[in-house]
Amino acid sequence: MDDDRAVVKTYVPQYQKEEWADHADDFEMSQSEFVRTMVQAGRRDFEIPSTAGVESTGDQPTQPDGDGFEERIVTVLEQEGVLDWDGLVERLIEDVEADLDDALGRLQEDNRVQYRGREGGYVLTDHE
Repeated sequence: MDDDRAVVKTYVPQYQKEEWADHADDFEMSQSEFVRTMVQAGRRDFEIPSTAGVESTGDQPTQPDGDGFEERIVTVLEQEGVLDWDGLVERLIEDVEADLDDALGRLQEDNRVQYRGREGGYVLTDHE
């Protein structure tokens, strides 16, 4: 991997920048380091079953009693070993963010959802 660095800029709503700055402070990171770390965490390829917020494809039964979530906890603990409450919450949030990113990517590819920055977020398209 090349150690040369390049500048990447993005524009987010002020509230998002403030939230990221607070999280970066919590982790004693710079904002750049925090964003880079979160992007890389979101790009990790975890093979964890997803049930939260994703439409069922019919391949697996939906389990409203939380069994899928319990399996996620077990998987995270198998990968990480010992985690305190906050560490476990952080890992599960990372997994949910990755699932959300993947699902939004698929929805955008299918032209069912698009991001409209001027409107402040994701919206359904008129495409049916």
